Amino acid sequence: MRRHCTMMENCCYGYSELLVLNMCRAGMFGDITHGGAAYLHDLRAELYGTVGEGEWRRAEHLKRNGNLYPTHGLGPVCNYMDIERGDRLDYMVSMSSPEIGLRTYREKALKPDDPRLKETYACGDLNTSLIKTDSGKLIRLEHNVSSPEPYSRINLIAGSKGIFMDYPERIYIDGREKDDTFGSLDSYKAEFEHKLWTKDGEMARKLGGHGGMDYLMLYRLMECMKEGLAPDMDVYDAATWSAPGPLSELSVLRGSAPVKFPDFTRGGWKQKRLAGAPS
Repeated sequence: MRRHCTMMENCCYGYSELLVLNMCRAGMFGDITHGGAAYLHDLRAELYGTVGEGEWRRAEHLKRNGNLYPTHGLGPVCNYMDIERGDRLDYMVSMSSPEIGLRTYREKALKPDDPRLKETYACGDLNTSLIKTDSGKLIRLEHNVSSPEPYSRINLIAGSKGIFMDYPERIYIDGREKDDTFGSLDSYKAEFEHKLWTKDGEMARKLGGHGGMDYLMLYRLMECMKEGLAPDMDVYDAATWSAPGPLSELSVLRGSAPVKFPDFTRGGWKQKRLAGAPS
């Protein structure tokens, strides 16, 4: 018997992500051409911690050289592009920078007799991948948790009529912004704010983690279960958004050679349907 399987990707329920998703559905960016996604987060102190994520996360850097966490940034961008719902990720190329950040950090942070000073890391500080979709769209995907830099998921979407970029939020829609300068997303909130945030945003910000996106992710999942609806994110999304992890490693190993994505849906991606939470 078939069962629903969902992925708990909270970034798909962020305020900006859902607002921009509504703008994509309304055609505000025109024909979508490219996007940008990332997990750029200074986790050096966390990686050398002795509790929580510090107990396991650094171990991935010992043996893997690629994108260790693609889903956070990639999920929303795939929703913008209707991936697995009319388009699919076709192939990718990937490359990594040298590994320097963790070694530099630990020399100052650890005691001279700490055994972690002898570790050898495989993962470069920055991994950058380029993904081509079946329809020709381009996604730039990045990962870096080993360098001193502000947090960013990039969260970029662009097309024939405009572009949105996050961290910080800025938008340019042809004919609406002035003097060839970026405008504020605030001017679009009244028209395109997602109904989840309009209805429960105040409660989400009060009770939910990560600015309220955690609350709305769980709220929406419970709503789907209660009403017998398919979840916004399914098993095919989970597989597709996670695949750049091992595929990036394979591409790096092969000198940045193109690597094909499996067709997890066996052709089902050609059927157009709504991506992400309904407007």
